[in-house]
Amino acid sequence: MRKLTSLLLGILIAAVVLLGGSHLWHSRGVEASVPRQGQLRIASLNTHYIVLDREGGPWSVAGWDRRKGAMAAQLGSIDADIVAFQEMESFRRGDGSVNLARDYLLEQLPAYAAAATGDWRDFPSTQPIFYRRDRFRLVDQGWFFFSETPDIIYSRSFDGNWPAFASWALLQDRDGRRLRVLNVHFDYSSGENRLRSADLVAERIAPWIAAGDHLVVIGDLNAIRGSKTATKLQEAGLALWPAAGASYHLNRGINLFPAIDHVLLAPGMDYAARPVLLREAPGGVWPSDHYPLVADLDYR
Repeated sequence: MRKLTSLLLGILIAAVVLLGGSHLWHSRGVEASVPRQGQLRIASLNTHYIVLDREGGPWSVAGWDRRKGAMAAQLGSIDADIVAFQEMESFRRGDGSVNLARDYLLEQLPAYAAAATGDWRDFPSTQPIFYRRDRFRLVDQGWFFFSETPDIIYSRSFDGNWPAFASWALLQDRDGRRLRVLNVHFDYSSGENRLRSADLVAERIAPWIAAGDHLVVIGDLNAIRGSKTATKLQEAGLALWPAAGASYHLNRGINLFPAIDHVLLAPGMDYAARPVLLREAPGGVWPSDHYPLVADLDYR
């Protein structure tokens, strides 16, 4: 079994190297450019859920206490205008009233307010969108589930798997322009769910694109550029310029796969530069098992 496991791992690594865009070593930090006046800096981070009843390990409350300072420091250094989060959940079955990560980061980063959040019984609060209070005003927010019944909260995914959803916020910039941010987290385990989720996103954003809205779709697609899932979103009218290298690192800074976290743009938005991933462990602590994704954007 050990030889078979080693052989399979070797094949996997060889395949990834041949695909390109990946690194097998621990990476140094990547510096994001300084945004120019009028540009928009948007970021995405899968924070990994916290299991309230777990006694040890990185995803327990004790693990969160160890990594939360590094996460706040990292987000502070990014200095984004908007940050979309995934898996920002303090997990206890049947009770979503506690959100340790959201509350801590809002306390540590007072320049931000939270959109796409609310009472967990009415609004799934595990994918909030932080925005700068001095630049944006919240106009509207909402959600839909990747499900046969997308407007029923916590409805299971298309194949009966755990619920997954999109959250969104409509923000008004201080110059009057409005921006829609759609924050997505596709199923990691089911290709069928990812494809059908992409179809649903395409359906929901079609009226916004037709109306000429400024729209950014951002988050954890669990899919690389060139996959059927990503291609469906591009065919729906979204541009995709992936960050180089891995965005998921196994919570060890080990980079095996091309990026699965992306920022996609509707017509009317442009990339000011290629999105980057900050491969840093402040104080030697990885804030999450995903790197933050950072993109500087232009309104057109």
